[in-house]
Amino acid sequence: MNAIAINPASLPAPSGYSHGTLSGNTLYLGGQTALDKDMRIVPGGIVAQFRQAFSNVLATLKEAGGRPEDLVSITLYLTDIPDYQAHGKEIGKVWRELAGPVYPAMAGIGCTDLWQTEALIEIVGVAVVPEERILRNH
Repeated sequence: MNAIAINPASLPAPSGYSHGTLSGNTLYLGGQTALDKDMRIVPGGIVAQFRQAFSNVLATLKEAGGRPEDLVSITLYLTDIPDYQAHGKEIGKVWRELAGPVYPAMAGIGCTDLWQTEALIEIVGVAVVPEERILRNH
């Protein structure tokens, strides 16, 4: 089975990676930080960065024909776990706004740094998209 790169036009053009890789009906969502279209990390702290990073994940999911309920796993890489925990209610509100009350398997992992040094969070995930919704025109 051939893997298909999924790279939404709404996200920064990738160089040396793909935003997502579709293999069969499984979509592997590459790490997304809070980069905006202009390749800048959004300001405003962990809640604003979570919103942007998760929106980037969802844009890739949508590009492949997926929906938030198709997410089966999410991993959060965090440079400051206490900061994330302190804003948990706000982040939960953003999650529900963007994805609804759907919660896949999740993990939060602390790390010392991310690719963009001003990034506070990076999100990776896996989704299983029903065959009838997969967009294969990539």
